[in-house]
Amino acid sequence: MESEVRTVSLKTGISVPCFVQGNLEQTVDDGGRPLLLLHAWGESWRSFDRLIAALPGLVIVAPDLRGHGAADKPTDGYLLSDVVEDIVALLEALGVKLAHVLGSSSGGYVAQQLAVSHPDLVASLTLVGAPLTLRGRPPFAADVEQLTDPISENWVRESLAWYRMLHAVPTSYIEDRVQDGLAMPAAIWKATLRGFYEADPPTKTCDISVPTLILWGAHDHLVPRQHQETLVGRIKGARLQIYEGTGHLVLWECPERVAEDLRSFLGGLLKRR
Repeated sequence: MESEVRTVSLKTGISVPCFVQGNLEQTVDDGGRPLLLLHAWGESWRSFDRLIAALPGLVIVAPDLRGHGAADKPTDGYLLSDVVEDIVALLEALGVKLAHVLGSSSGGYVAQQLAVSHPDLVASLTLVGAPLTLRGRPPFAADVEQLTDPISENWVRESLAWYRMLHAVPTSYIEDRVQDGLAMPAAIWKATLRGFYEADPPTKTCDISVPTLILWGAHDHLVPRQHQETLVGRIKGARLQIYEGTGHLVLWECPERVAEDLRSFLGGLLKRR
């Protein structure tokens, strides 16, 4: 399928790059539902490169979120609700009225908030290593608050050690994530993290009722299993699938398996339709 990266101007006042795979306009006109990919904190849409390669037949939309990658980096607007409004504006600009949504790590937190505040836009959720709550300062917040420009490449590399990986990940992929980290000024690292840990957990304010697949690594030391089971309880009809021998970065470690499970999940929804 053909693909391109579009620069999309949003009514929230910023412009973001957005990867689009397939004929989005035709899909929307035919009543189809594209797949929206939401990346994690400190990453960019390119963190989905290996997943996208394993999903050649799907129409996909993958933006850089505010402050990340090549997206605009204003000094404010990093509350969780602000990031969600950017996504709403993006879908509106692209003419998308309903999408399947996959969020990786904190991108899954954003996806939950989107489903809570704009359930009419979400056909389904796939949460990959997504937290139940980010409320309260995480242990590494003090390190982030000490950051100054220019961001140290050594610091970015060391920050990747926060996430234990049990599978081999291509060196080129790791290097791309280092570049993602270097693309963010210190103030944006701080503001985006504060936006997450100061927000009320999405499912604490309202239950989610869209079909949901939760993928979680059994050795995730950041997102405990109990929290995943609580998510299942708060999302009607959600299903938890555990990846044994995998840590927090499910997307990094097992993109082909995520693609396979996602295809099965979406295929089941299509049959029900």
